[in-house]
Amino acid sequence: MNRTRYILAAATVLAGCIASSCSSVSGTNDAADINASVQRLVAAVDAKDINAIMAYYTPDESLFVYDAIPPRQYVGAAAFRKDWTEFLAAYPATVHADTTDWKVEVEGNLAFGHGAFRTVGPGKDGKPLDLTVRVTDIYRKINGKWLVVHEHVSFPVDLATGKPDFNSKV
Repeated sequence: MNRTRYILAAATVLAGCIASSCSSVSGTNDAADINASVQRLVAAVDAKDINAIMAYYTPDESLFVYDAIPPRQYVGAAAFRKDWTEFLAAYPATVHADTTDWKVEVEGNLAFGHGAFRTVGPGKDGKPLDLTVRVTDIYRKINGKWLVVHEHVSFPVDLATGKPDFNSKV
């Protein structure tokens, strides 16, 4: 009887170890998938490809975004598409985007990522337009693909002057 209990306990521990390492591998793959989608977003911004940019987000009205510029919020992919289109217009020639300090955490079919997103290029007046924002994205795995369902973008603000820091470093 003791031997049977021992074998059952060992089998339970072994099954738990296998399950936990499987979910760890899955979480690692999910984080890699999300990081790859962030790099596709960067490439889409560089290409000024609005369809590829919007492929990063859920395509329906459940998308919710707090952007760094007014209005206070965007509800739905159509509204946010318009925001991205207007943003890209601020860079009439070329734009270069990159991310720094991007971190991702995955739990089941939800994940979040955060870091800095920078865009650089000549603005409408030909002068350099260099903006760095803080971004937090919440992802949901939908039909096997990680999509942003909520995004929060902000600039640090100097409270003494009330001015945003468009080039914050750390």
